Amino acid sequence: MWFRQQTASGPNSWPGFSWQDFVAATRGMAADEAELRRKFWRKIKREAANLPFLEELLTAHYCAFDRHTPLYVKVILIAAIVYFVVPDDLIPATLPIIGYADDAAVLAGAFKIMSSHIKPEHREAARRKIEELRRA
Repeated sequence: MWFRQQTASGPNSWPGFSWQDFVAATRGMAADEAELRRKFWRKIKREAANLPFLEELLTAHYCAFDRHTPLYVKVILIAAIVYFVVPDDLIPATLPIIGYADDAAVLAGAFKIMSSHIKPEHREAARRKIEELRRA
């Protein structure tokens, strides 16, 4: 019954969600891209020595900001990156050992879902950046 109501109201509709909302959200993300990148790099430089999942995080960053990556992949990867950057999350990063467990779990989930879109050049760019950070 629910499915019939949805198809009757149009194939592009969903309760409480419209494509106009999606378009507005993606435009907002594009406008906030520079701010997100600034916060991302500031936190990476501050926390680089302590992150066991740094390579995966940087790989997700390079995949998310690759112009050839499909929009839905970008949305999921950027959501994982935002979760890492935002200081208020499920487990505070200030807790020793487990502070980044939730960040790693969110990133691992995004990676698992989007693994077919992560290219070797994204991984290589992440490795190069890690070497650059370690030399600095």
